Amino acid sequence: MKQFYTLIFLLASYLTFGQTNKYDYFVQFNGNQLSKKVSVSDVLNHPLINKYSSKKPDFDFSKYTSQINFDQKISIHGSFTDSIPYYQVTIPIKGREALRQFLIKEFKINNSNDSIAAIEDFDKYSVYTPNGKKRSMVWNDTYLVVLELTKKLSKNVYDLQTEVQIDSAYSEESYGDPVEVVEAPVIIEEPAPMANSTQEEYLYDGNPYEEYTLQQAEFDRKLADKQNEIIRGLFENGFTAPSSSKINESADISSWVDYGGAISSLYSAYNYPTTIFGGYDKFLPMQNNFGNFVKGINVDFYFDNDNARIEEVVEYSAEIAGVINKITNRKINKKIFDYFPAEKPLAYGSYHMNTKEALESFPSLTADIFQNPKFGKEDISVIIDLMSTIIDEEATAKLFDGDLSAFLYGMKDVEVMTKKYGYDENYEETITEEKVKKSIPLFAVIFTSTHPTFGDKLLQLGVRKKLLTQNGNQYQVFGTEEYGTVFILKDKDVVIVANTMDYFNKGTGSFVKETKKDLSKNYMIGKLNIAQTINAFGKNAKESDLVQINKVAAQFSDITTESPKKLIDNKLKFIFKLNSNKSDKNIILQTLDLADEMTSK
Repeated sequence: MKQFYTLIFLLASYLTFGQTNKYDYFVQFNGNQLSKKVSVSDVLNHPLINKYSSKKPDFDFSKYTSQINFDQKISIHGSFTDSIPYYQVTIPIKGREALRQFLIKEFKINNSNDSIAAIEDFDKYSVYTPNGKKRSMVWNDTYLVVLELTKKLSKNVYDLQTEVQIDSAYSEESYGDPVEVVEAPVIIEEPAPMANSTQEEYLYDGNPYEEYTLQQAEFDRKLADKQNEIIRGLFENGFTAPSSSKINESADISSWVDYGGAISSLYSAYNYPTTIFGGYDKFLPMQNNFGNFVKGINVDFYFDNDNARIEEVVEYSAEIAGVINKITNRKINKKIFDYFPAEKPLAYGSYHMNTKEALESFPSLTADIFQNPKFGKEDISVIIDLMSTIIDEEATAKLFDGDLSAFLYGMKDVEVMTKKYGYDENYEETITEEKVKKSIPLFAVIFTSTHPTFGDKLLQLGVRKKLLTQNGNQYQVFGTEEYGTVFILKDKDVVIVANTMDYFNKGTGSFVKETKKDLSKNYMIGKLNIAQTINAFGKNAKESDLVQINKVAAQFSDITTESPKKLIDNKLKFIFKLNSNKSDKNIILQTLDLADEMTSK
């Protein structure tokens, strides 16, 4: 039986991996781009790195500079949905022989010692696979490749029976661009049959794990043979570094992941248990449906002198992109700006979406997600009608229109009444009230609701239940005195939850003007002023801690985030940026300088 599974496994692997080495993720270090901004040697020879390396010689990064061309592209790519999942690291090097001598020294390789794996030298490349490891290091004059096939032999009967079938289903899908074509044939030896069933029963009698152990050994051997076939296909005719159209060449580090492939990998994690417990897996959303909505996700990193930023780009299908465009393109209720502060607060965030469009699109999107051979069109239509009946999109959207803003203004020292619990001499619980000085954060949360009656009825319900105390158009929340007396203010369509009114400025001031401009282009913005926030919250910190956090405040000015309203080529972008107060050197070196200063005694 074990030979049969191994044979089928190798046949499936030949029909897939042997034809197209596809990938579900791709990460690329654009050394040619980053080297224009900062020298890799300056980073690896930084005092902080040297200090760490002196304590842990195994992590002496500087020794790799003599072997690796860091001013070129380094990539990592792989697949978790292929019939044979794998990963491959591709590193540009300075020379074949130099790397060979480096590995001999690093791994203490001795070709005369049978207990240590030897380097295999071929005409155009060399291979080193450490004993007890599955990964192989392969290199020629210009590139080092670390390759490992990560396929595992299943330990349960269900997976042994369906493993090949599942892999075949994956192989029919094509996730991402092809990286490298390998056409080397795979020679499959015909397995030797057992003498008879009695002999097989005798071999495994009394040891239920012996058959699995033999299966594992045979599986590992065949997988190693397959890996060697792939290595020959990659290098015998000259190695070509992998590339991807999904990668942003202008970023310092660019990465991409196939969303459908990631969901497929997630499904495989719970496919087995859901099948055991009643077979409900066949009624779950199909993983391909998610992949049809979100094509892929890019995360790109940029390191400049005055900032470091991360840009996440989500690529949607054309259908979903049209929906997202409608959701993010909301006309903001201008009344909310009457309650914005005149000057910049310590921190703020403002998010605006078209709730009505989101709710109207929800039933059809849900139906698309649950498209499944087990559900007929009539079944799906029943679900859509039920959801549309239960959810009145227009009425529900009025409960929360889609405008939401939050502000942290600062800290305030106040005297508040607090309850102190204790016990008397008779061990009876006692409750006493006393005034204490406390620093409380001053904040406000603002949102819009255009429902004609729900908001007012909800507030009156709070009053009747003695949760709120009405004072004009303000409603104080009971029991929040310790936090500066939180109140709810309703001004027509605008609802404010806050503990101070000192910062409402009727829509005037430089901050309001600047925010309106930002929100005309973005549906989401946010900012944290690092120095002011540290100064406000660090008053009660220990002196030693205050010195450290002030160093951070002196180095970095603020953290900002934004997301544009408009999608470009069906892609929605999120930008996260850390801004520096200095620009005399790259922010990577600035960060290392700061860490070195903070860790120095």
